Amino acid sequence: MKNLLQSANEKRAPLFDVTDAYRVVNGAADGFPGITIDRYGDRFQVQFFGPELLRRKNEIVDAIGGLFNPICVVVKERLSSAGRSLENAPMEVMVGSREDAIGVVHEGKAKFHVDLMDTINPGLFLDMRHVRLEVEERFCEMGDGLRFLNLFSYTCSFSVHARLGGAVVATNADISGKILDKGRENYALNGLDLRPGEFFRGNAIEYVHWAKKKGLRFDGIVLDPPSFARFKGFNFNVREHLMPLVAECAEILNPNGFFMVSSNYSEFSLNAFARDVLAAVSSVHSKAKTSWKKSQDVDFVGSGSTKDSCLVATLVEV
Repeated sequence: MKNLLQSANEKRAPLFDVTDAYRVVNGAADGFPGITIDRYGDRFQVQFFGPELLRRKNEIVDAIGGLFNPICVVVKERLSSAGRSLENAPMEVMVGSREDAIGVVHEGKAKFHVDLMDTINPGLFLDMRHVRLEVEERFCEMGDGLRFLNLFSYTCSFSVHARLGGAVVATNADISGKILDKGRENYALNGLDLRPGEFFRGNAIEYVHWAKKKGLRFDGIVLDPPSFARFKGFNFNVREHLMPLVAECAEILNPNGFFMVSSNYSEFSLNAFARDVLAAVSSVHSKAKTSWKKSQDVDFVGSGSTKDSCLVATLVEV
């Protein structure tokens, strides 16, 4: 088990100089069917999505301990006894303590707070790392005085990178005040001051409508919604509502700007998704073009082969 884990970790060598937060094991593609293992600095999260290796849980944790000497290992069982996926998964600290589950990781020039016991996701979506780094790079190259919009912002990691790249304002919209507070903490961790208009608690669609009325414009937009969300009686469904929202966002995107749209909804195909996003943006910006379409980064070996490891993402330039 330890040798198999070491082999999986070595595949991630290109990331070692970039970050200390990455996926060490991505299920069967790494020889561990039904589980993922994520590294957050000296902390590790093991998630069981299937029963294949559940009886070897202690052996897996021991292998992590022997190879990495972690200060904390948290195990989450994402499958019910009836075989259904659990969003409120049982969580167990198997190495260290509850307090040890909290820490800081680095990603390029950025730093982020994580808490492996807070929710299913510790505060940083690892599969969007390569896009976050590109957002920072684009703002570095685009010039001064530019504005960024981060919809469904979660803990504001995209905006941290945008501000580090030189964006004058990076606006975050999310329905959760608690999550936005974590975003503010990430700003502080990176030495970023809080600027007027950067935090909006509410529905992303609500914010776009408000921004249109106020005549606000942005030079970069990231739209990374959950597959389903509920807010004040409104049910957001990514299949039904995403492309109309893309078209509305395009109305507040400046010429020469960029727009990244992504989804973890497993029923989307990458080519069709990229085509539909481009069509929606082109309804506003006739010269829009697709810069790239891609899935998860190199640490997500076998991306797309299971429902718990899938991503479609595309970036459009106008």
